[in-house]
Amino acid sequence: MKLLGLFVFVQLLLVSCKMRYTPPVLDQAFDASPVPVSPDYSDTKSWAALPETKDAADLIPQNTALQENQKNAKADVFFIHPTTYTYDPKSEYKWNGSLDDEELNKITDNGTIKNQASIFNAAGRVFAPRYRQAHIHAFFTKEKEDGSRALEMAYQDVKNAFQYYLQNYNQGRPFIIAAHSQGTIHAGRLIKDFIEEKDLENQLIAAYLIGMPVPKNYFNSLKVCDNPDDTDCFVSWNTFADGYYPKTYNAMDYENSVCVNPITWTTNDTEASRNLNKGGVVWNYKVIPAINSARVKDGMLWICKPYIPGRMFYKVKNYHIGDYNLFYENIRENAVQRVEQYFQIKESKAN
Repeated sequence: MKLLGLFVFVQLLLVSCKMRYTPPVLDQAFDASPVPVSPDYSDTKSWAALPETKDAADLIPQNTALQENQKNAKADVFFIHPTTYTYDPKSEYKWNGSLDDEELNKITDNGTIKNQASIFNAAGRVFAPRYRQAHIHAFFTKEKEDGSRALEMAYQDVKNAFQYYLQNYNQGRPFIIAAHSQGTIHAGRLIKDFIEEKDLENQLIAAYLIGMPVPKNYFNSLKVCDNPDDTDCFVSWNTFADGYYPKTYNAMDYENSVCVNPITWTTNDTEASRNLNKGGVVWNYKVIPAINSARVKDGMLWICKPYIPGRMFYKVKNYHIGDYNLFYENIRENAVQRVEQYFQIKESKAN
């Protein structure tokens, strides 16, 4: 699984930028660790976000006039969250998180659902399943089979959640697939298994596969979005400081991967001024306009140091955690634009 291998590479890049960070080490083999109960997706508690429930995906940054539009939306968004199980396990479930872990659920909801999934609440109804996500150790362990098995369990949940969504919520509506980091691994497989070159591709508006390198040839036919209103396509990027090449940088991995600039929505290497960045969201859930520039370079997305409080003291070089946040309003606007374009194309074909 080349996509998984590339994701492990990204995780190593992330750690290389946080020299004091050491991922927790699990003290049990996969077979020795109990397995959490499988999710029941007919139970609303198995979802981090649903249109019919009040959840973090409904939120809007407090200093804006933005509005969520899920009740009136003509499209859906299926969002697959990244790894949030990054701490030393406090229960018997080591390799995969339990949906009954309230601490883990709060971390997921107050982090990725609030700051990432909420981006899409103007474009469509947001569906975000909880799943038995692989622990962060799965990406660092020398026991590769254990890591792969943990990820496989996670994917089976995501697959089941998507099938439940199709059978019970979708009703033929077009949809966006959006994901980050570990979620992007699962999203890539999901598209291959259920969408690409199948009838369901007619309902795909676009896929936002963010936070890991996605090879240019990963999909057989699904094209790269190279214009802001392209549909039936996907975007991807990984964010780093301008001029930064991580010590573990591998040109073959990145130069052969897709990188779309989330300010211009093209793959060319022209720098987009920070004045074109309509606003990023940081720790206080407020939008900061013109927060950073962006340009495509050697398969990476390079940005200037963000214009945030304490900027002069900010030393981060790897902005993996901000892949969505730093472009909050641009992504939000783009998702709406692609939905509108999808329906315009559909109407023109009907006429």
